[in-house]
Amino acid sequence: MLLVIFILVDVPRSLNDGNNTFGQVVRTVQRYFAIKFFTSLLTGGMIAIWLMILEVQYPLLWGFLAFLLNFVPNIGSVLAAIPAVILTLLFDGYMATLLLMVGYGVINVGISNGLEPRIMGQQLGLRFVWIFVSLILWGWVLGPVGMLLAVPLTMTLRIIFESHPGTHWIADILTPDRLLEAKEAPEEAIE
Repeated sequence: MLLVIFILVDVPRSLNDGNNTFGQVVRTVQRYFAIKFFTSLLTGGMIAIWLMILEVQYPLLWGFLAFLLNFVPNIGSVLAAIPAVILTLLFDGYMATLLLMVGYGVINVGISNGLEPRIMGQQLGLRFVWIFVSLILWGWVLGPVGMLLAVPLTMTLRIIFESHPGTHWIADILTPDRLLEAKEAPEEAIE
């Protein structure tokens, strides 16, 4: 994961100028990882705060674990919750454990299924529904790694489809309506 981050940050300027398809792909993947980092940081921070409120031992550790494992789609959030749930069950009882699990659920579902896809759809130019479809498709094809790379792979395909006239219609299906309207508006003004 660190190698990928270093590669994406240290792309030569000549490749990242945005005038070619590869430059667009690199910028999109960089934007994806920036969004994922932000939502993971938000998740970890909120988890740590929730655990502090519940007075669970080592809240910063569990928040950091939630931050790290949030990069793993779907199962990462569940894996991050297990140690804190076990610790709370052993030392604080059933009611505190139930409150902890509800907090984890609300935070993870709210951010991972609500906020994150909406931000990605707006920032990366993908329809909201295609983000979920890409998670399923790439997860089926490549397993957990495919789920982690689902959005960058789909964005790469959209950019490639956009750059070729014969496949431009596929890119239009993946692009949100507001971006299509913005793209078509200058053409209508010329006519």
